[in-house]
Parts: sequence; C-alpha cells; structure tokens
Amino acid sequence: MSGGVRRGLADFACRAVQATLPPASQSWGWAVRCETAAIPDDTQALLFALNSARGLMPRAVASRLLHPSAALIGAVALGVVYMTIADAPTQYLGMNVAALLIGLAMLALLGRAGASGRTCGNRTIAAMAGALLATPLLGDQVDGIGRWVSLGGVSVQPSLILLPLMLVAFARERNRVSTMGILAAAAALAIQPDRAMAGMLVAGLAVLMLMRPDRLVISAFAASVGGFAVTLARADALPAAPYVDDVLCSAFGVHWAAGAAALAGSTLLLVPAITGWHRDLENRSTYAVFGAAWLAIIMAAALGNYPTPIVGYGGSAIIGYALCLLALPTPASDPAGATSGTLGAVKVQPTDQLLLIALA
Repeated sequence: MSGGVRRGLADFACRAVQATLPPASQSWGWAVRCETAAIPDDTQALLFALNSARGLMPRAVASRLLHPSAALIGAVALGVVYMTIADAPTQYLGMNVAALLIGLAMLALLGRAGASGRTCGNRTIAAMAGALLATPLLGDQVDGIGRWVSLGGVSVQPSLILLPLMLVAFARERNRVSTMGILAAAAALAIQPDRAMAGMLVAGLAVLMLMRPDRLVISAFAASVGGFAVTLARADALPAAPYVDDVLCSAFGVHWAAGAAALAGSTLLLVPAITGWHRDLENRSTYAVFGAAWLAIIMAAALGNYPTPIVGYGGSAIIGYALCLLALPTPASDPAGATSGTLGAVKVQPTDQLLLIALA
C-alpha cells in the first residue's frame, strides 16, 4: 500500500469520526485530525487514526442513537415499515413522514432558541387547556364523541398533541394557574369523552404525586381520577380504524415482521424517559412522567380501539411527541471519550412564547 493511499485512508478515518461526533464533541474530532496530520510517517498516521476511530466511534454512535429525536425518527420509520407490509394506502405513509418533518423542524428551530432558562408555564398550559375545552364544542362529532378537529381536510386529535406536553410542563413547573389548566384538561377529556387520554392523565399525575407530592399535584390527580371515572361511565364504542387502532395486536396477524416493527417502534418511544432517568438525576420526576404518559397511551391502544401512537397512521401523536421532547430538560452531551462522569448538566428550555408559536 503506497504512502499516499495510507495517508488518504487516515484522513478518511478522521473525517468519518468528525462527521459522527455530536456538536459538543467536535473538538475531539479536530484534535484527532490535527494530530494525524502532524505524524510524518504515513503508516503511523493511519494506525493512530484507526485507533482513535475505534475509541471514539462507539460512543459517538451511541450519543446519536440516544438523542431523543432518534427515538421519534426510529419509531416513525418502523411505523412506515409496518404500514408498508400491511399494504396501507401510500398517502398514510406520506402523512406520517410529513408530520415527522414538521416535528423535526420544530425541534431544530425551537430547541435552541429559548435560551432564557424558563420552562413553558402559565400561558402555554392555559392556551392548551382552552383548546382541549373547545374541541368537543367546535370539533367534529362521531356518535356523540368529539375528539377531533378538521384542519384543511385533515382530522387531528388535539389531546394527543397537547396533553403529553401539558403533563411534562406541569411536572417541571407547578402553580395555581398551571394546576387550573390541568383541571380544565381533565374536564375536557370527560366531556369529549376520551378514555385513553384521561387514563394517560391519571398515570402521569400518579407518578408525579409519588415522586413530588404537593397540594397542587394532589388536587390535579384527584380531578384526573374524576374525569377518568366519567369516561368509564360514558359509552365509547367506536370501531377500530384500519392502520390507526388495534395496531399492536393486528400487526402480528399480518406478518411477524409487521408486528415486530410496530412493537419495536412503540418501545422506542420510552427511550428518552429511560436515558433521561439515568443521565439527569435532578429531573427524574419529569422523565418519569414523560415515560408514564406515553406508556399509558401505548397500553390504551393495545387494550382498546384507540390510536396507536407514532407507528400507526396519524400525525397528531407524532407532533405531540415532538412537542413533548421540546419541553423535556435536555442533558448536556458527554464528550466522546471524555473521562468525566458528569452527565447531568441541563440546558435551558423554550419559553412560553416559543412553545405557543409551535402550537400555532
């Protein structure tokens, strides 16, 4: 192997490492490239570049895969696999991909813009509660059930978009106004009625009450239990919509690969909660609420005729999941190859104004 080829391979290895490293670790990539370029012997330079890649690449790839947006992308991709195997209409696949692009755009544009140190609070939760209360009054009615709003000919479910974000916001910052927003949300779900989302509200608040009990949380939990009881008492006999409801059970009847894709995609939704729990000790309760909320939605979809989030057809859950990620405290990335064990530094979050823009 000629010296030019060895030098070219060394440079390629350095560029591959740098392209894979997250932004917070780019200095490591530059250091490897500079050190490699400074080695006069081509063979030694190649060996150094390959050894550096062997040390840095696994952690760099892991950092990328554990990023919260990777869970969303992976779940949507597996949902597309499921729907393709199940012969879903092409427009269903396109709708989910379009919703994913919108969600990723929100994460990219708003994720770093709210550098004010505030979490979403009063105005955001109040606006979302008002939207949920308006849904059964102004939205579409099907057999006396009003969970949907038609926007440009596309039916969306506001509770799937707004309620997970409300729970995460409430877990991070509680006051009288945000508590009133949660009480209004519980009432809205009882009016619609939406048994699955009411159960999700109960699950999220139950976890928060166990981890961070206070008077406001207890009041919100009591209201959620009351709203859930109302939904159980009211009739909810809507049939399953193809590729939307009953996906986790029906997918295995289509093909084992379709079932595996749907199950794996649903599992991916819990990854941000698991990684956040381990990496950000100060905000464990927030990640626990996030995980409990999405696990409850998945379980409701497995037990009844309710939308299967992300892997089934429908953009509401995809947008709702992206907004929920936007409200999470984001642990700072660990520089690849760093020896420090500190992973709990938390970045600031988007402000009320930015989240209201995203909701609009």
